[in-house]
Amino acid sequence: MAAPLFYSGDITRLDDFTLNVLCNSEVIEVDQDPLGKQGKPLLNTLTMLFLQKPMDDGSQAVGLFNLDSAERKLGVTWKQLGLSGRQRVRDLWRQRDVGLFDGSFETTVPRHGVAMLRFWPARK
Repeated sequence: MAAPLFYSGDITRLDDFTLNVLCNSEVIEVDQDPLGKQGKPLLNTLTMLFLQKPMDDGSQAVGLFNLDSAERKLGVTWKQLGLSGRQRVRDLWRQRDVGLFDGSFETTVPRHGVAMLRFWPARK
C-alpha cells in the first residue's frame, strides 16, 4: 500500500483523462514519498473505504473511496486523522486548494469514485 498507483493496459491507447491521472505529479508525489509509509485504513465498509498516509513533510494524504452505486457525501474529522487546528485541504486530482477547514472536511464523491486529498496545518 505504500505504492498504490497501478496501471495495466495498452499505454498507447490512453485517453486524455486517464493519461492525466497517471501523469499527475501530485498523485505521483504521494506514491513516491520518501517517508515510505504505507496508507492505513481508517474506515472500511461495504460502501466506503478511507485510507490515510503520513507524508515526509508532515502532511497527510487521504483517499475517500465511494464504493456505492450512487453519488454521496464523504467526510473525515480531525479526530479520525489525528490532526488538530485549522487545516489546508488540497484536491490532488484537480491540483487545486479547496480551502481552510476546522475540525472536519466533507466532499461529494461520484459513484465508484475517489477523492484524493492532502491536509497541511494552516499557516498562521
